Amino acid sequence: MKHLEGKVTLVTGATRGIGKGIAIGLGEAGAIVYITGRSLNDSDSSSEISGNLSDTQAAVAQVGGVCIPVQVDHSDDEQVRLLFERIQDEQNGQLDLLVNNVFSGVQALRDAQGKSFWECEPRLWDATNNVGLRSHYVASIYAARMMTKRQQGLICTISSWGGISQIFGAAYGTGKAACDRLAADMAVELKPYNIASVSMWPGIVGTEHISRLASEMAAQNTTDPKNSSIAERYNWETPLLTGRVIAALAGEPNVMRRTGKVQIVAELAQQYKLVDQEGNRPVSLRSLRFVIPLALPGLRKYSWLVPDIKVPWSLLLLTTLSSPKI
Repeated sequence: MKHLEGKVTLVTGATRGIGKGIAIGLGEAGAIVYITGRSLNDSDSSSEISGNLSDTQAAVAQVGGVCIPVQVDHSDDEQVRLLFERIQDEQNGQLDLLVNNVFSGVQALRDAQGKSFWECEPRLWDATNNVGLRSHYVASIYAARMMTKRQQGLICTISSWGGISQIFGAAYGTGKAACDRLAADMAVELKPYNIASVSMWPGIVGTEHISRLASEMAAQNTTDPKNSSIAERYNWETPLLTGRVIAALAGEPNVMRRTGKVQIVAELAQQYKLVDQEGNRPVSLRSLRFVIPLALPGLRKYSWLVPDIKVPWSLLLLTTLSSPKI
């Protein structure tokens, strides 16, 4: 279980949600986990949904991990530079894993829900892609400067199915497609230094924000049976599944064979035989076990009978995940 003992890792944007789950998963595996976020504790949090670095640090400690919180605003490049300088000094230049997860566009996307892109102000682009796509690029620069000196490392960039299918609109989808391209192009340049770069696609994760959005959707239409059980309908993953998958990936001896590619959390969980926080192993969103019950609601209760066969990428691109958006 402690296969990452002695490894130094960094998870950006880990006050809640997927970032928190990743930090816990790495802590379970024995890694030293640096985490970043704007809120050290509740007193300096302006978000409607609670979550802070201290809470995540406590959660990592609870599973026996070592967690070092660093208050960072990723819209400020100087704060990011100082973060990596601190890791450089404290860990003698060692950084084995960077997880690019930080994203500050959730509230802006919620505010823009139901609007076409031209009905939104241009600032929606920056709200979605500044602390997100751009900050992933900046963090990767400083991580690569450390990793190339030691000729090893892994950079995981958290992306989304929104890179191939419209989920939250043009600004979001373009940003996620760019995250995938960023990971792929970095992989080409980092390969000679034995550093892997991958794009990670979680499924539909029951984070605090997504849970709230699902509740709002259900409240808007209580007569529609499709909204009666959002979690069951959408095959939710818990944030910890992504953490456990990344921890397993970071410990894979031949991780370079995956570099430059999109890695789907649910499919890696199947390969590594991992379960989420609830003991479940959700199927991939391109699995027939997910797609057929979604297209034919009457089959949902019999989804366990559907074989777990993956839809080919070519077909997936043609259909662009035409399932209901969330």
